[in-house]
Amino acid sequence: MKDSIRYLSLCGLLGYGYSPVSLENALKQELDFIGVDAGSTDPGPYYLGSGKGFVKRLQIKRDLSLILKEAKARGIPLIIGSAGGSGAKPHVETVLEIIQEIVAEQGLSLKTAVIYSDLSADFLKQAAAGHLFSCGGSPEFDPACVDKLSNPVAQFGTDPIIEALKLEPDVIVSGRCCDTAVFASYPIWKGFDPGLALHAAKIAECGALCARPVGANDSLVVEMYRDFFTVEPPNPVRTCTPDSVAAHSLYEQPDPNCFYEPEGKIDLSACKFEQIGPRKVKVAGSKLIPAAKKTTKLEGAVKAGYRAITIAGLRDPSAIRHLDEIEKGVRAAVAESADFIKDGEYSLRFLRYGLDAVTGGNEPPPEVLPREVGLVIEAIAPTQEQADALLGLARSKALHQGFPDRKATAGNLAFPFSPSDFAGGAVYEFALYHLTDLLLQFEPQIMVIE
Repeated sequence: MKDSIRYLSLCGLLGYGYSPVSLENALKQELDFIGVDAGSTDPGPYYLGSGKGFVKRLQIKRDLSLILKEAKARGIPLIIGSAGGSGAKPHVETVLEIIQEIVAEQGLSLKTAVIYSDLSADFLKQAAAGHLFSCGGSPEFDPACVDKLSNPVAQFGTDPIIEALKLEPDVIVSGRCCDTAVFASYPIWKGFDPGLALHAAKIAECGALCARPVGANDSLVVEMYRDFFTVEPPNPVRTCTPDSVAAHSLYEQPDPNCFYEPEGKIDLSACKFEQIGPRKVKVAGSKLIPAAKKTTKLEGAVKAGYRAITIAGLRDPSAIRHLDEIEKGVRAAVAESADFIKDGEYSLRFLRYGLDAVTGGNEPPPEVLPREVGLVIEAIAPTQEQADALLGLARSKALHQGFPDRKATAGNLAFPFSPSDFAGGAVYEFALYHLTDLLLQFEPQIMVIE
């Protein structure tokens, strides 16, 4: 049994890019595997619901084109997690198509393990009968949504990837999985401490984001030992410090002393971070407290309608001062004229950049009003045609809406684009964002891409 393993986190997200210098330097060392996370719910539910990726195809192809041939030549397995952004079947198949293109262009042959994480309606109906629990404050799941869900998936942990590794593939293309599973599966499979492996994976999942200068668009090398691990960026322009690595251990976590994965609670309360080289940090003391019963997070989105938006600017100080009255007047005028849709079937939103678009009502209004405000008006309706028409009404009403102290009859808004209105397409919202205690198994499928 090896006393240590070394792996490369290619970048913070597949398609975000990484320096060729980082790859060149990392490949000078013996690597046991290369991992890259490819997904996130950060961009919202649209990408899961629509089956589209938020990172563009050319970005993904660039990142894979550099690494596939090198990994194959050296016999280093490449693990891709949450392929295509959301990890549902359409996303996984998009990544497989890109790999097929690269294989044809570079004359490769790749033994590929594919892990789909899609959920059946029958399973979801079973889970909805007392086996779904809130995750992060999500509301109670409505069983009536099961047949409306688009691309529901399970976000699994390390077990399916470990099963795929046993098949000795060149590449693993995984559906939706925990970010940590991409990097913790191999060390856990090889018998390394799971608490250390999961903590190292938590840091590695974002590439060089734990280094300074920060960058999810670069690589990180991790070395696992029996009672500690080290992290070091292969790019000489970046440096890891105890502060930078400790800070990233808190990434997206409400509690500085722990984080949770399907395998259990990773206790960081006794962690120590030590500088052991000019750009390398040693981490020790992480412990896994195994879950009494494993749970799996499930994700699914439903279509909520269609969106249209317009963007405009305001300079009139009186208009800025009376934006509340303008918005109220626009809403009333739209309700009066929009007899092509029932009240309650649509929504209008006004985002006032420069005043409160980001914070909403969570802080008091500024004492001094800005000289100009950017206004985004959004309409959502059951069809794109209705959304477009609602937005047209709202935009025209806002352009000429009266307000106190108004002296002129000209328009209130300046539009930077012509046409001013943009059809945003389908709108999705999460309806399934819950944990289940039901047992899920996802078997890897082997295929040869050549």
